[in-house]
Amino acid sequence: MNNPCDYLWFIPSGGDGHHLVNSGVRSVRGSARTPDIDYLALVARVAEQAGFDGAMLPTGLTTEDAWLVASMLTADTRRLVLLVSARPGLELPTTFAQKAATLQRLSDGRLAVHIVNGGNSDEQRGYGDFLDHDQRYARSGEFLDVVRRVWAGGPLRHAGAHYLVDSPGLPAGHTEAPPVWFGGASDAALRVSAAHADVHTLWGETPPMVAERLAALRAHTARPLDTALRIHVIARATEAAAWDEAERLLRAVPQSLIDVAQRQLARSESVGQQRMRGLHRGRTVRRVRDLEVHPNIWSGVGLVRGGAGTAIVGSHAQVAERMSEYRAVGVNRFILSGYPNLEEAREVGEHVLPRVRGERLAA
Repeated sequence: MNNPCDYLWFIPSGGDGHHLVNSGVRSVRGSARTPDIDYLALVARVAEQAGFDGAMLPTGLTTEDAWLVASMLTADTRRLVLLVSARPGLELPTTFAQKAATLQRLSDGRLAVHIVNGGNSDEQRGYGDFLDHDQRYARSGEFLDVVRRVWAGGPLRHAGAHYLVDSPGLPAGHTEAPPVWFGGASDAALRVSAAHADVHTLWGETPPMVAERLAALRAHTARPLDTALRIHVIARATEAAAWDEAERLLRAVPQSLIDVAQRQLARSESVGQQRMRGLHRGRTVRRVRDLEVHPNIWSGVGLVRGGAGTAIVGSHAQVAERMSEYRAVGVNRFILSGYPNLEEAREVGEHVLPRVRGERLAA
């Protein structure tokens, strides 16, 4: 793989703010900071200055287009790797491969692609995609097979269940291929990752649960495959201050919004999403730490947010310790975020990254 990319931040292209209701769940979105390019570029620059290796750009009906945002952010950053999320089925694998190769060249090798299968048929139909969960994974595997062959260069003939290609070769073959990240918790997802990915991504379950997931992944392949954990962070100088912030975030969310979000998330076909919901079970809580499912691992984000629904909550040292615990069970990389992403990138970059990298802290 080209650029090392161990610690990534998050570009909030669906909006940002100080509240958990800034969410990917439709009808629950509320943002104090709209995702205009000036703000997104500022988050990217701060993440770069704070020491992050890269930044993830999400995909979905509630976000700005990841490719277009990434192409603009290349001009505002110098070394940050841009992890662009994209969904097979919304474009041909040949055009995807050519577009990725273009951005890889123009960014001087700072592109990685995160393939998202899509875990909700309602959302997929909004894009015009009517395949079911397992059919989408089968298509993703074929999609990546074609993309890899385009990047390898030369003529390409392919006749599969989802794609037909008869090409003399595309300019994409003259560019170093960007790393492919792929996620999912189902057996179908693990098979695709094992066959095609450079990095397998997971949402932030507890370390024992992550260890179980990684063992299942290793059962599908003997080849080296890096793993990345997608999780939020609430890091403060003291543990008490961090939990106070988690309390503030939780109390700002009306129960009515939690109920709406949980009804929507219950319809998801994603195995990973259902595992996230299983951590908190949608319950009403009296104390913020009722949702602590492992030391410093808080499931409260998932009450209103689809996708990654946990946060590491604690002092700077405790957050670093939990990240080290994830590393001990096999996680190689981290995709982190916070509320809001601008201020939290600085907090985590200045006070947590040096600890996990073993750097000497400033006095």
